[in-house]
Amino acid sequence: MTDFNDLTLSADDWDELHDPRPDETDFDRVIAAALSRRGFLSGLVAFGSGAAAMGLGAALPGAARAEGRFAFTPIAAQADTTVHVPEGYDWQVLVRWGDGLFSDVADFDNATGGAEGDADRVFGENNDGMEFFLLGDRQVIAVNHEYVNRDVNLPQRADGTPESLEDVRKLQKLQGVTVMEVAEGAQGWHVVKDSPVNRRITHLTPMTLSGPAAGHELLRTKADPTGRQALGTFNNCGSGRTPWGTYLTCEENFNGYFGTTDAGAALPEDYARYGIRAEGRGYDYHKYDARFDVAQNPAEPRRAGYVVEIDPSDASSTPVKRTALGRFKHENAELVLAPDGRVVVYMGDDERGEFLYKYVSEGSYAPGGDTSGLLDRGTLYVARFDEDGTGRWLALTPETTGMALAEICILTRQAASIVGATTMDRPEWVATNPLRAEGYCALTNNKNRGIKPNAGGDATPVGGPNPRAENHYGQILRWRPAGEDHTAEAFTWDLYVMAGNPTVHGDAYAGSANIHEGNLFNSPDGMAFDSTGLLWIQTDGDDGNEGDFAGMGNNQMLVGDPVSGRIERFLTGPNGCEVTGLAWSADRRAMFVGIQHPDAPFPDGEGRLPRSSIVVVTRADGGAIG
Repeated sequence: MTDFNDLTLSADDWDELHDPRPDETDFDRVIAAALSRRGFLSGLVAFGSGAAAMGLGAALPGAARAEGRFAFTPIAAQADTTVHVPEGYDWQVLVRWGDGLFSDVADFDNATGGAEGDADRVFGENNDGMEFFLLGDRQVIAVNHEYVNRDVNLPQRADGTPESLEDVRKLQKLQGVTVMEVAEGAQGWHVVKDSPVNRRITHLTPMTLSGPAAGHELLRTKADPTGRQALGTFNNCGSGRTPWGTYLTCEENFNGYFGTTDAGAALPEDYARYGIRAEGRGYDYHKYDARFDVAQNPAEPRRAGYVVEIDPSDASSTPVKRTALGRFKHENAELVLAPDGRVVVYMGDDERGEFLYKYVSEGSYAPGGDTSGLLDRGTLYVARFDEDGTGRWLALTPETTGMALAEICILTRQAASIVGATTMDRPEWVATNPLRAEGYCALTNNKNRGIKPNAGGDATPVGGPNPRAENHYGQILRWRPAGEDHTAEAFTWDLYVMAGNPTVHGDAYAGSANIHEGNLFNSPDGMAFDSTGLLWIQTDGDDGNEGDFAGMGNNQMLVGDPVSGRIERFLTGPNGCEVTGLAWSADRRAMFVGIQHPDAPFPDGEGRLPRSSIVVVTRADGGAIG
């Protein structure tokens, strides 16, 4: 018998291992209703405008034109150790974990994974969401570093377990955000070392707390009795950008960084909803850095879980945690302007059975105008989806929740449960179509759908936008706001696609009719629209390539046409990786794609540590991509 190591679990699985959800007693009834042909199809047909999800794209206006929109030959699934792109396209590695951002940083040391002293001056670990900025004549990428692979980043430690404050500091510095200048030269794209915009933002970087929760007693600590000055940004997952040129980084699974060495400590009641436990999740920060010991600093975890705004043009600027956008496990922040100039930000809470949110500003954006309050003063909403293909954004206010505004911004999950929002199948990235008023959200999977409630005890019934029990494949939700105005409270919705495997299943788990043997995938995660209105879809799922997932191969990036419903595979990643993060150069001739936590030997070859990377994809003829 071998010891079980829970450090390899996903964030959701770790939460459930340490706080199991009670089983629902009506499971058999739920399954029967969901999988009956009448029950399943009635839920899907009611989508109305969901013709694409039903494979009826040819009936849609413009569908015939869409057949020529894919400027590549789709590629087959792969299960090897490298990146694949279509014929006529090339790829190269732009930057890897451990590559220096400054010329005085030592070359990467494969034996140690690099020195602690250099860890905040190199490209960080597990790159995720990213955005491209053109700042005068500088081309700049801001990119997240979600978490660390402790056994890889501390290769000299047993199982990667920290043994000192120095080890913890190294891990803290490898996470957060990189801002770096990039340029194209004779040998392709590269990082411009020593650029004045280059910087690392880590778990130790000073931040400002702004918005309704700033200064609230729930955020005050011994080190910061004002509740307005925090240190660090955590588990930075997806991203976003503002029209005034700032970067939005999103704090997701922050709970695992906190714990306590006090076995008898009584934890605050609100911790349970966010998965904050006494034992932590193996980072062991709390054993060496008292800031992360919740018995000593119970308010510290409430200072994480926000959207953070960063100015990529000023390496000396202080990042700002925008509490008005709520506190939960943020995936990304998709910002769009309404017809009247108000700012709308769509956000998913990436945990099984949690919710989909949007924020609407009070003020309107005007180029060159004051933007300082646009992400501080507004209304936070949460989505309710009805079975008839309609839905409504429910305002989270003191009147609707019975909570103070600051409490809503700190205990957002609890507020959403009070108003009766729809529990979702792990809302991942949100993307808005640049050509029409509609939003898309990747609902990546939910093995607990129809089986267990969420962490707050909210039921997870089968139906609506979550039509399958024990959903191992995922789906992409689409909605259209009333009046083509993203500030509207009413909307209609359908499913753009339900992932599945028609080579294995003949029922709901075969997926929607736009899934076929040539485009199989599971667990859609990252998403972004290009300038032509095509939707790029990245996956973070099961790459075992057998059983329910046979024929899907490694994680991948596909392209979808919202008009016809057609989806084709463009890129496959190496074994073990998640494909995540996507940005384009200003001229659209280069596409930057993230390869997170690959298995060895990617990218450096046999006998070397695996290194998360950004790769650049270009067309051999120099043409535009998206």
